[in-house]
Amino acid sequence: MRRRRSSFRKEKAIMLASSCLVLTALTVTGLYVRERRQDAPQDNVVDFTALEEEESLTMLGSQAGEQAADGPSAGEAALTEGTASAEEGIASAEGTAMAEGAALAEGADLTEELASAEEALPAEDAISAEASPADGNLAEEARRQEDPQGTVPEKEGGTDRADAGGEEAVAANASDAIAGAEDMPEDKDAMSASTLLDFTDSDTLVWPIVGNVLVNYSMDKTVYFATLDQYKYSPAIVISAVEGESITAAADGQVTDIYQDPETGTTVVTNLGDGYELTYGQLADLAVSEGDIVAVGDLIGSVAAPTMYYSVEGTNVYFKLTKDGVPVDPMSRLG
Repeated sequence: MRRRRSSFRKEKAIMLASSCLVLTALTVTGLYVRERRQDAPQDNVVDFTALEEEESLTMLGSQAGEQAADGPSAGEAALTEGTASAEEGIASAEGTAMAEGAALAEGADLTEELASAEEALPAEDAISAEASPADGNLAEEARRQEDPQGTVPEKEGGTDRADAGGEEAVAANASDAIAGAEDMPEDKDAMSASTLLDFTDSDTLVWPIVGNVLVNYSMDKTVYFATLDQYKYSPAIVISAVEGESITAAADGQVTDIYQDPETGTTVVTNLGDGYELTYGQLADLAVSEGDIVAVGDLIGSVAAPTMYYSVEGTNVYFKLTKDGVPVDPMSRLG
C-alpha cells in the first residue's frame, strides 16, 4: 500500500511539473510571437535574449521534472522555482520590448528634427542673401555721408546702378508731388466754395430771365399743358423767352450736373447749399461746366429752341427749385 501511495504521489508531482512546464513554454512562446508581430514592421531583428530565456526555462522545467521523481517536496520546490523564473522571464521580455519601442520612437523624432533643420537652412540663406543688398545700400549711404565731396571712389557694379535707379525714382516722385501741389489750390478752392455754400429758408432768388410765366408751379393740383393737351402736375415754372437771350444765375452756387433731357433739353443743375438746388432747362451755348462756381448774375447760357414738349407754348426757360430733392415753388423765393 505504501509503495502504491508513493508511486501515485510521484506520478502526480510529475504531471503537475509537466503541466507547469507546458504552460510556461506556451506563455513564453505567445509573448515572443506577439512581440515579434509588433516589432516586425519597424525592424526585422530577432530577439535572441528571449530565445535564451526560453531555453533556460525549458532546462529549469526539465530539472524540476527530474527532482519531482525523487519525491513530492522536491517536485513542489522545482515547480515554485520554475514558476518564479517564468514570471521573471515574462517581465524581462516586456521590459525589453518597451525599451526597444521607446528607442525607435526617439530615433524617428530625432530624424524628423534633423530633416526640419535641413529644410530651414535654405530659407535662412535666402534671408541672408536678400538682406545683403539692403546692408550694402546702407553702407554706401554711410560712405556718402562721410565723404560728401566724393573723394572716395564709388563702388562698381549693381550697387551703383541700384543707387542711380533710386535717385531717378526719388526725382520722379518729387516731380509728381510738385504737380500734385500745383493742382491742389484749385481743388481746395472748389472744396471750400462747396462747403461755404449757404441758402437758408429766408434767402431769395433773382429772375434768371425777364418774361411771363407760361406754366405755373403746381404740385397740389394738375395744370393744363397746351402742347400735350393734358393736365398734369408741374414741379417748375416755365418762363417765356426769346431764342438766343442770355440766362443768368438766380443765386450763388456750384454746377453739379449737366445733362440732356427729352422734355427740358440741355439742363444745368446748381447746388445752392443746405439741400437746395436750382435746375435751368431749355438752354444752348453753355458758359459753365460741371464743378464751376457761379455767383448771382453770372452767365449760364442762352435760350434754345423749345423741345417738342413745348412747341405750342413757344420758346421758354424751365426753372425749378428743390429742397432735398422735393420740389419747392420758386415763385415764393423770387424777388
